[in-house]
Amino acid sequence: MSTWGTAPTLFIFTCVSTTCSESSREEFYSGGNVALCRGIHTGFQRLQELTKNTESSASEVTENQSQGVISIFPPIPGQESSLSWGGKKYEDIPIAHIKATYNNTHVQVLSPQNMSFAHTSCGTEGFRNAKKASAIAAQTAGIAAAVKACGKGVSHVRVVVKGLGPGRMAAIKGLTMGGLEVISITDNTPIPHNGCRPRKARRL
Repeated sequence: MSTWGTAPTLFIFTCVSTTCSESSREEFYSGGNVALCRGIHTGFQRLQELTKNTESSASEVTENQSQGVISIFPPIPGQESSLSWGGKKYEDIPIAHIKATYNNTHVQVLSPQNMSFAHTSCGTEGFRNAKKASAIAAQTAGIAAAVKACGKGVSHVRVVVKGLGPGRMAAIKGLTMGGLEVISITDNTPIPHNGCRPRKARRL
């Protein structure tokens, strides 16, 4: 009775361990995430090797950044950088402000000197009442703002999103569909630190 009870258990454990080792080997040699490999490998020596590889790669990235190699992150305001988009530096690129409320979505494209290139909203595009709060309306407003901005020579924008409305991502998608290239997205939603008392919850 004990023989029949232990044999399938050993067989299953052998299959699982073999599968885990093969999958972890494929994940490691394919350049996968080290955190996944750490969860699969159980040997302490193997964990030490992975930790050393991670530390060496991090030090290489730091050295490259110190030598002036291009980074995927935009430069900090006031920082010297050789990055340019359309022949312009990061601080000279127009800003697309998206205000996403629960009832409407406003999109405005401004120059760094606060000169307006385009301004539109869901209501301006013909949506009325509850339809203004839909993602389709926000996407339409984003497309309209992008077309107006492209007509004035704008090709790249920095997006600044404010609010938690349903049209946050749809408006950004509309900007790209309208012909603008988004180079950065900043969330400027205000967060209260126990500030004003919120409105009472609606009873349904």
